[in-house]
Amino acid sequence: MSSGKILVAQGGGPTAVINQSLAGVVLEARRFRDVTRVYGALHGVRGIVNEDLVDLTRETSQNLELVAATPSSALGSTRDKPDEAYCKEIFKVLQAHDIEQFYYIGGNDSSDTVRIVSEQAQAANYALRCMHIPKTIDNDLVGNDHTPGFPSAARFVAQAFAGANLDNASLPGVYVGVVMGRHAGFLTAAAALGKKFPDDGPHLIYLPERVFSLEQFLADVKAVYERYGRCVIAVSEGIHDASGEAIATLLAKEVERDAHGNVQLSGTGALADLLCDEIKARLGIKRVRGDTFGYLQRSFIGCVSDVDQREAREVGEKAVQFAMWGGRDGSVAIQRTGFYSVDYELLPLSAVAGKTRVMEDEFIAASGTDVTDAFRMYLRPLLGSGLPDAFRLRPAPVAKILKR
Repeated sequence: MSSGKILVAQGGGPTAVINQSLAGVVLEARRFRDVTRVYGALHGVRGIVNEDLVDLTRETSQNLELVAATPSSALGSTRDKPDEAYCKEIFKVLQAHDIEQFYYIGGNDSSDTVRIVSEQAQAANYALRCMHIPKTIDNDLVGNDHTPGFPSAARFVAQAFAGANLDNASLPGVYVGVVMGRHAGFLTAAAALGKKFPDDGPHLIYLPERVFSLEQFLADVKAVYERYGRCVIAVSEGIHDASGEAIATLLAKEVERDAHGNVQLSGTGALADLLCDEIKARLGIKRVRGDTFGYLQRSFIGCVSDVDQREAREVGEKAVQFAMWGGRDGSVAIQRTGFYSVDYELLPLSAVAGKTRVMEDEFIAASGTDVTDAFRMYLRPLLGSGLPDAFRLRPAPVAKILKR
């Protein structure tokens, strides 16, 4: 006899809209009479193996809607990257609680976890429907036009650079803003959408899809500074040299690593400081400032794309529909149709799991330090409605008397 129990969890970095996907799963699942319980795992897969589960069936629809509009992961998240042994523990808990459908909202690693659990269930001849729901601000899931969480983070980056450009125009100098993105430069590239006038920043954009040369960087900065008397720069945290070594590693005296052994790039501020130091020392420019956007761009509560909210809800809903009617496990993917509308497809888990998408060449300018109009057209509809605008004075000079 069917238990009618499903389990949903959230993994990886939080986003501004991940709770829309959670609400989409819960509310859509409760519409099906065969669903008896909707459980949530606290702190992702770690919560599953620890049996830290909560009953979301008892949440009111009103509160779910309020939570849906709130950034960050309502169930809590984890950076655990399960291997086969870890997934066996997940599967044991799913069996013990008679879970029939497993939904995991997350990025690359999360999709791989779903794949492994799915394969273990099939090997054990256990009827378990496994669904991966896309989420990542890096926009690096293959098979997707874009991923929920990215548009809102991109909106933040575009507006932040628009503001930094205004600040820099008032008090000219060099400004370096470091944006998240270890392998994919989509989020850093979003800085270009903050430009309005031809001389607006960012004047230079550096992405991990292109090899970074410190000497060329300094030459680029010098040329822009001499032309405009100022320079605004967007840099991906993942920029690297020709050997693939992260620039942050090459310039830093000490290197911090995360739980997976990767060089810690986010939240340290090191790369911005190091690049600013090089500009000051090598170019002799006195006013040089740097910021590391870090975690601000992930869950900024005042900067959410309405398009992102809508689609994050729909991928959760579609995951349930695919599970109920699709007859197979998979990863929900967003596909663009027309100038801007979307459809949803269920991809095989093996097509997405553990793979990384990077920016396509057509989105990167030949110079390697800017984006193309194709990228601007790609991103603009994702940023949503109500973007603020900036304007300039049209000054009429008054003739000098003393300083002619």
